[in-house]
Amino acid sequence: MEKKDVLPRDAQSILELAARSMFELFANASEGMLLVDRQGKVVWVNEQYKRFLPALGYERVEDFVGQPVSSVVHNTQMHHVLETGKPILIDLLSNRAGTFGVSRIPLRDSSGEVIGALGIVLFDHPETNLQPLITKFAALQRELDDARRELASQRSGGPRRAKYSFASFVGSSPAVVEVKRLARRAAQSASPVLLLGETGTGKELLAHAIHAVSARAHGPFVTVNIAAVPDNLLEAEFFGVAPGAYTGADRKGRDGKLKLADGGTLFLDEIGDMPPGLQAKLLRALQEGEFEPLGSNRLMRFEAKVIAATSRDLGQLVREGRFREDLYYRLNVLPVRVPPLRERRADIAALVEALGEDIAQRSGLPQPEYTADALDLLAAQRWRGNVRELRNVLEQASLLGDSSRIDGARIARVLRETGIEQLEAPLPVASAAAEAGDPLRPLAEQVAALERRAIAAALQACSGNKVAAAKMLGISRATLYERLAESVDLNV
Repeated sequence: MEKKDVLPRDAQSILELAARSMFELFANASEGMLLVDRQGKVVWVNEQYKRFLPALGYERVEDFVGQPVSSVVHNTQMHHVLETGKPILIDLLSNRAGTFGVSRIPLRDSSGEVIGALGIVLFDHPETNLQPLITKFAALQRELDDARRELASQRSGGPRRAKYSFASFVGSSPAVVEVKRLARRAAQSASPVLLLGETGTGKELLAHAIHAVSARAHGPFVTVNIAAVPDNLLEAEFFGVAPGAYTGADRKGRDGKLKLADGGTLFLDEIGDMPPGLQAKLLRALQEGEFEPLGSNRLMRFEAKVIAATSRDLGQLVREGRFREDLYYRLNVLPVRVPPLRERRADIAALVEALGEDIAQRSGLPQPEYTADALDLLAAQRWRGNVRELRNVLEQASLLGDSSRIDGARIARVLRETGIEQLEAPLPVASAAAEAGDPLRPLAEQVAALERRAIAAALQACSGNKVAAAKMLGISRATLYERLAESVDLNV
């Protein structure tokens, strides 16, 4: 018992000694200390703290001590420490005396009640003592300010930015790899880019991606969908309107898309639908880098990278006299053909995954899970509407049932209800006689023929199940889809 009694007394003594030592250490080493009671009145300041009093408006310490701390030390948080009983170990305090690094600690009695608080001025030149922290804070503040300005700019109709990157153009088939290579190459040039492809293939997405990696990525990305604007409004859409140009015109005028795209990228979607009368004016603007707003005789300069896109055959339109030949040659400097979905069937599984995830995020539904027969059926379609049509089918399928598991039956139902032609995707294989016609054919042709027969046999053995057929052949499902697509494209 005697040993147990001695230990607590020794521990208490050590604790009291440590408290006195720490207090003396801070009193001597800090830039200043003050004590307040439980009512928040100043009861004591040390010698170092007294040098701040003149700046705070007090010549004598007697006039300072006894006052509420909140009335003599502006921006103090001592009252907050008294109310909560929680310390503020490090903070920046700014008032008429300067800016200081401070610490505030509650003081408690033996029963744990807060009876006052201790304020410690740790240093009085934070710009020197906290330089690394201040530098990091300043950088973060600049980033926050930039983000706020960007958000405000977008809300107020400010510069547009690219919404997509090359990663958004999903796929790894040879066709996709090649189109990305050409598009990246086009992005490095200031010459116009012409995106050719069927509707729904992702031409606008590629235009965003080209802008995002070009030298004008920090400039605006401005789109004109020519097919969506009435012919009589297109000229104003492109060139803008001078103040009071005609009855009903805005008195302040209106900037056109050429002006808005200055310093960035101008994307001319569905350029093949442009009226002939406007083509000459656009050609001159592109060649000279200048234009006149409607109702104005003042030339305005602009400089922008031009990306045009069309789902129509511009060459045929030129031959028919419906598209200016000189404008065609002006735009057709770096043509990029965007492949239809039927030419890259190997990408369908990855596209289904990406589109399904996006649909789930937008709708709030669970991430869909597609069965093997559903993927087989999706890969078998011709997709005349390409990725846009595929997305529509997936969205309908996700909303059609309660389960997030989407099988082939549900996909088939959507295809029937939307009127999409369903294909069984038989492997088109030439007759055995044709296959064996000439034994001296090139080796590559003979190997390809043998490969087609093997795939056909595997599909027949697996009742058309491509997953099982790929496993039987020892190849990936993506490779099987590529071989099937090649067979369809070659019409063999």
